[in-house]
Amino acid sequence: MKNNVKRNSAAAERQSADPFLRRLGDRVRTTRTQRGMTRKALARHAEVSERYLAQLETGQGNCSIVLLRRIARAIGVPVADLVGDRPERSVETVLIDQFLERLSAKELRDVRELLLSRFGRSIGDLRRNRIALIGLRGAGKSTLGRLLATKLDVPFIELDREVERLSGMSLGEIFEMFGQETFRRTERAALEEVLQQHERFVLAAGGSIATEPGTFELLTSSCFTVWVRTDPGEHMQRVIDQGDLRPMADNSRAMEDLVSILKSREPFYARADVTLQTAGQTPEQSLRELLDLLRHPERQPARRSG
Repeated sequence: MKNNVKRNSAAAERQSADPFLRRLGDRVRTTRTQRGMTRKALARHAEVSERYLAQLETGQGNCSIVLLRRIARAIGVPVADLVGDRPERSVETVLIDQFLERLSAKELRDVRELLLSRFGRSIGDLRRNRIALIGLRGAGKSTLGRLLATKLDVPFIELDREVERLSGMSLGEIFEMFGQETFRRTERAALEEVLQQHERFVLAAGGSIATEPGTFELLTSSCFTVWVRTDPGEHMQRVIDQGDLRPMADNSRAMEDLVSILKSREPFYARADVTLQTAGQTPEQSLRELLDLLRHPERQPARRSG
């Protein structure tokens, strides 16, 4: 009788818990069970009380990141596996992740190319007919994209405008009312819609698309990507010339921040098929250079600074 009461009580607690905490508790309990660890053993290795661990596993414990890190280490899994919002991973996904972790950076690049050749680029020439310009704001993506689209007689698409169209709001309103998560979700949906509706286009992607790995991977595997870059000073001046004084308003470290953002995104931008340096060039000069790169992607511009 007492055991039934305890089980019913635990079930009621899990039902009333916050969904995120309940999911966290379920993952801790499931992973602990998979490892063959008792609650007592995990509590000892993680240096937490059994009572606290019981609360956590029933979705009632609002765990600090320090304690959660200790629990994850004691179980032997990354913290991200316990707190991530993505669906539960299959066994194959887990095994593939473990295999990839053993590879060097060069081997990982080779693996990605093999996967794309087998699963992602079977569309052949279609990818070359979809040109996506990536890079920081102020590099010249929109100006260059319009010129290139006219030259190739294909639609020019700005992904940010597609996000606004889908949501019915400006980007500023999306961020203010719903935040980063809603913007990223809508950006992904907008890109998927563009890919579904158009076989040929020139697309200018938002500068921050590189910070969302899933969307960025879809873009790079579906389109021929061009990193449009320029010197930080020109980035800043072009944004100001567009009438946006926010980069300089109340921010004496604007240039330092810009350089920092560029540095953090460079490893992603560098995965583009070709790189175009636009510093010191007119749009028409950049267009000629880009057309040459599209015809001969093995050629890279001599200037790679910035």
